[in-house]
Amino acid sequence: MQHMANSMIGGVSDNNVWYVDSGASNLMTSHGEWFRDTKDLKTPSFVETGDDTTHPITQIGKVPLCMQNGQTKYLKDVLHVPTITKNLISIGQMVEQGLHVTFNPNGCFVEDLKNQGKLIAKGERNGQMFTLDVNMPKVNSMLFTHGKGAGHIGIWHK
Repeated sequence: MQHMANSMIGGVSDNNVWYVDSGASNLMTSHGEWFRDTKDLKTPSFVETGDDTTHPITQIGKVPLCMQNGQTKYLKDVLHVPTITKNLISIGQMVEQGLHVTFNPNGCFVEDLKNQGKLIAKGERNGQMFTLDVNMPKVNSMLFTHGKGAGHIGIWHK
């Protein structure tokens, strides 16, 4: 089983920032402490990033995100990839999970189709990239608030 993510890595970790990535086949993060209900992989798997490096996947599980509407949304089937430095949101997986994602010059918008299309999160546009404005649950976020800044993005959609 091989997961491919034509996305970026490198630079300083952005911690809680999630990049909305149309090229990512899966949701993924390096933060193992964020996961709930994890399962180990039966066979070794990896993601390949835009710089032609491979990164091992250690687990798959759910990650809770605090949305702007005050609710916690559990993203499922998130890959734990300890060696990547960016948190990636796969648009395809968001759609599979009942979310509607739109983009315009003002940013990106996530609506919950299972909840009458209510806006649950929005993101900022930074050039041709979009980041989702969500937070990790407060209990966890205090454990890893070291570092700051967006860092330098080396490769995007090779």
